[in-house]
Amino acid sequence: MLKELGIRAKAAEPMVALLGCIEKNRGLRAAAAALVQSMAEILDANEMDLLRAKENGMRAALLDRLRLSEERVKGMAEGLLQVADLEDPIGEGVGMKLRPNGLRIGQRRVPLGVIGIIYEARPNVTADAFGLCFKSGNVCILKGGSDAIYSNQKIVEVIREALKKEGLPEDALLLITDTKRETTLELMRMNSYVDVLIPRGSAGLIQSVLENSTIPVIETGTGNCHVFVDDTADFKMALEIIDNAKTQRIGVCNACESLVVSAKIASDFLPLLKERLDQKQVEIRGDERAREILPSITAATEEDWGTEYLDYIISLKIVDTFEEAIVHINRYNTKHSEAIITQDYRHAERFLNEIDAAAVYVNASTRFTDGFEFGFGAEIGISTQKLHARGPMGLKELTTLKYVIYGDGQIRP
Repeated sequence: MLKELGIRAKAAEPMVALLGCIEKNRGLRAAAAALVQSMAEILDANEMDLLRAKENGMRAALLDRLRLSEERVKGMAEGLLQVADLEDPIGEGVGMKLRPNGLRIGQRRVPLGVIGIIYEARPNVTADAFGLCFKSGNVCILKGGSDAIYSNQKIVEVIREALKKEGLPEDALLLITDTKRETTLELMRMNSYVDVLIPRGSAGLIQSVLENSTIPVIETGTGNCHVFVDDTADFKMALEIIDNAKTQRIGVCNACESLVVSAKIASDFLPLLKERLDQKQVEIRGDERAREILPSITAATEEDWGTEYLDYIISLKIVDTFEEAIVHINRYNTKHSEAIITQDYRHAERFLNEIDAAAVYVNASTRFTDGFEFGFGAEIGISTQKLHARGPMGLKELTTLKYVIYGDGQIRP
């Protein structure tokens, strides 16, 4: 079955790659309209996934990721419309130099080809992945988790039918419906058919792909994101940012999981912090110095410093110096998103320069690490690696470059 999908993907690849911007935008707008028109069917399918997930004891944060609503389906459609409005990167010329022998050598932006995407209980990823891959001239093969299989099947069915009605290649979007682990492993070895593999999900899923794939992988990492409250921080700003970064949506990779607070302000700031987080029933797990100020909080263990909770839990570390904060964050972060709350310009610049992460913030919530918020439309994921792509991955991150050389009869002597 997978080989058949691979053959179909490769057959569709040149057709999708050669679609013009007008054709791609027409397909995206048709797919967006179809999602809204099929809202009831999509929500019915999602309800089947939710009922099964609840029966299996899925945690609240993961249920939130799985759940679709009218607003979220409209958001998926809006994401496709926004991608349609974005500039098409395909065919963009990148430099052109004239060599002494008369050759003109430049680069041109082209699709990656066939992109495989493995993801878990996030049915909105299905539409996002299609939109970005289609606009950037790529075919996508999707392998969603079993928790969202009914939702994913319906969304893919709706989009493929919309493409077919527009006379566009429906095999631009393919879904693997077999959710067994063995099938996922087989996909990881389809290097004859898939050009790049992008995992989105838990640390375990990402590690499995990195260890087993024979296909080049773009790593989208987990998010143990920190907020560092410096000694010059504005307390009101810090509380607002921490509350937003932690509780606005707990089950996402750009949520804050760890706090670092300067010892110089800890005794004044921590009671205010606890009062604020208590309103959202957030459990604080602090070190010994934090517990001297807040005796009722849970004692943190070494494991807490590196944990992505995806829950109403946050770790808390007290530090004596700015340098100690930098060392702690760089040791335990996952290279995703880190923030400092400060009024010290020098500390702000040092934080931006010395923290190793894909996105580094001064006086803003980590929740902004998102393709939509960065102006990319939808996103394919947040890359935490350093090669090819880093941070929110939009259209350009789903392309590569090839050299184009113009001559007038030159031969190499």
